[in-house]
Amino acid sequence: MKVPHLLMSLAFAVSAPATTLAATMVQDDAAAAAPVATETNAAATFFDNAGAIGMVIIALSVVALTLIIKEIMAIRRDQLAPPELVDEVEALFEAGEYQEAIELCETEPCYFTNIVAAGLPKLNASFEAMEKSLEEMIEEETIKLHARLSWLSLIAGVAPMLGLMGMVNGMIGAFEVIAQSKGQATPDKLAGDISGALITTLLGLIVAVPVTAAFVFLRNRVVAYSLEIAAVVEDLFERFRRADA
Repeated sequence: MKVPHLLMSLAFAVSAPATTLAATMVQDDAAAAAPVATETNAAATFFDNAGAIGMVIIALSVVALTLIIKEIMAIRRDQLAPPELVDEVEALFEAGEYQEAIELCETEPCYFTNIVAAGLPKLNASFEAMEKSLEEMIEEETIKLHARLSWLSLIAGVAPMLGLMGMVNGMIGAFEVIAQSKGQATPDKLAGDISGALITTLLGLIVAVPVTAAFVFLRNRVVAYSLEIAAVVEDLFERFRRADA
């Protein structure tokens, strides 16, 4: 009769460590999953409190980031006036092949070639007429660049205003809770609306500050490159001033 009891005792002794290990692993998995679940809940609460206005601000941030990357890639010296294109136009000017230069500018449109193409048709006119055409085209091309950057300026101005709108909306919601509870509202009932007011304000500022910085940086780059390219064009056409004199 003692043999079965002995076998049961041995079986329990062997299985006990495995059971303990399994229980420990389950507890560890639960402990590891707890922070993840907490972070997920916090993110869900954040976006829920942000509301529709917060989502609009986030969408504006995505648009702004796309525009910034696009304009950083586009507003570069080698994009506005590719060095090889400048050298080719200069070579054609030196050879007196102005018709070929016009055709090249038409087939390779960019900031530089658009300006050169505006002056070349005035070869038979006075230098003042040619210079005026160049100045007008420089102004037109620069305005186009500034117009593209104006979208960043718009987002930088609208984002904090939307944040302010979200703050006002949240405070209205908080006061409505107070009114409905006849002045007996508890902090936990007010927390959602107040949190939404602060979150939208924060989101608006988070978008506005870097977008404003990017706008100023790109605007200054446009000014610098436009002056630099204008000087290159002026050197190209200086020969016609001497000829006209």
